[in-house]
Amino acid sequence: MEITMDKIVKPFAMVALALISAVGLSAQEPVANQKRVEFGLRFMPTMSNFEMRNSAGATVTGEVTLGYGIGALLGFNFSDQVGIQGEAIYSSISQRHREDDIERKIILKYINIPLLLALNTGKTKPVNLNIVGGPQIGINVGSDLLVSGSFDSSDVTPVLSIKKGDLGLAYGVGVDFGLNKTYTTRLGLGYRGVVGLFDISNTSTSITTKSYYILDRAHMKSHSAYIGLSFLF
Repeated sequence: MEITMDKIVKPFAMVALALISAVGLSAQEPVANQKRVEFGLRFMPTMSNFEMRNSAGATVTGEVTLGYGIGALLGFNFSDQVGIQGEAIYSSISQRHREDDIERKIILKYINIPLLLALNTGKTKPVNLNIVGGPQIGINVGSDLLVSGSFDSSDVTPVLSIKKGDLGLAYGVGVDFGLNKTYTTRLGLGYRGVVGLFDISNTSTSITTKSYYILDRAHMKSHSAYIGLSFLF
C-alpha cells in the first residue's frame, strides 16, 4: 500500500482541529467556571451523643434528642475539584436520662468553627458530589441542666460543669445543585459528623458530698443533616 503525504498529514490535522475546537468550547463555558469564592447559609438538624452519669456514679447512655444548628460558610476553590471552607455554626444540642421517677436533661450550646478540605466532582457543574474533612474548634457559650419528676431534699444533686473549649474532627458528604443558568446559586444537601477529641466535662469545681458530676470524661459526638443555599463569586 502506497503511503502518501496526504495520508500522513490528514490525521494530524484532524487531531489539531479537535484540540482547537475543544479550547474554543472551553473558553465559551459559563463564567461560573472562573468563580473561586463561595458564601452560604445552612440549617442543620443535629443529634448528639455524650456519656452521662447517674447518682450512683455509673456511666449511662442517655436518650438522644434532636437539636439544631444554624451557620454560615466561606470557601475558596482552588479548582473545580479542590477547595477549602471555613464555617461558623451555632449549635444547640441536648441529651436526657431518666433515673427512677426523675428525668435529667442536658442542653449544651456551642459556636463551632470547622476548617475543612473539600473534594468535589465539579464545583461549577449542575450537580456536584463532595466530601469534606478537617479540624473543628468548639466554644461553649451556654449549658443548662433541667431536672423534672418526683424528688426531695435528700436526693443527691447533679452538677453540670463544662469546659469552655473543645477540639474535634469534622467530616461529611454532600450534593449540591445549580439553580440558575450559570450554576452560581446552589442548593446543598448533606451529612456532617463530628468526633470530639477531648473530655468536655470540667471536674475541677468544688462540689458537696451530696452532689455529683453528671458528666465525667465525656467526649462529644454529633451527627447532622443540612440544607443550605450558597453563592459563587
